[in-house]
Amino acid sequence: MLTPPRTVVRREGGIYALERALQRRGFRIVAGADEAGRGACAGPLVAAAAILPEGKRGEIDELTDSKLLTPAARERVYAEVVKRALAYAVVIIPAAEVDARGLHVCNLAAMRRALATLTTRPEYVLTDGFGVDGLGVPGLAVWKGDQVAACVAAASVLAKVTRDRIMVDLHERFPQYGFDEHKGYVTPEHSAALSAHGPCAEHRFSYVNVATVSGRDSRPPRSRRPAVVGVLDPIEQAIPAGVPSAWRWPRARLPLSVGEDVAMEGGV
Repeated sequence: MLTPPRTVVRREGGIYALERALQRRGFRIVAGADEAGRGACAGPLVAAAAILPEGKRGEIDELTDSKLLTPAARERVYAEVVKRALAYAVVIIPAAEVDARGLHVCNLAAMRRALATLTTRPEYVLTDGFGVDGLGVPGLAVWKGDQVAACVAAASVLAKVTRDRIMVDLHERFPQYGFDEHKGYVTPEHSAALSAHGPCAEHRFSYVNVATVSGRDSRPPRSRRPAVVGVLDPIEQAIPAGVPSAWRWPRARLPLSVGEDVAMEGGV
């Protein structure tokens, strides 16, 4: 029995090389998934999945890891991804759900949900950093995937722009924290605001810095509502003026609780 030839990923192919190599091996529909907000101590965790078309139609100028782009460049790339993608989906997990279920469990569950929500079924999945099981198709966790795989980079831009819009909206409700500037990440300015005002309902009380200033030992306030995972409809993604305060959940296509997936994380 002959062994199939090894798949060669050519460095000169750039960010599209890995997908092109998979497509040469017969995996024509390759999806990428990534998240934004993992390291933030306030605001939601946002995961996204995207499938770009083959060939020149899927090539987007400036596409790379969203963290390496300026805000203006991210908005340009976001618009191109929305316009060109064969399918894409975004999942929003509020801070309360992160506190209740744990960051890593929520991270993998959100990427799984985003991939499962795609209207086009992928034949292969690339994820940034962490492998996601239970997809029913082969996949690969790629180190720094948002810098080496175009579909993962596209997902990272979708997740980052969506989350940034949400944080700007939260700034209108909680201007004392400066969410529009640091987007909920730990900065000297954010830490000073936490010390001065204490945390709000959008902070993650399971994070040590928030728990310390709250005096609640990682217990969120009782007034915080039960968490829901919002899965945005792709039609609702292209919002030039930003995401409204309701985050489109009343019109969400598939609101789900992360806790419903008892098999996620392999039983962890």
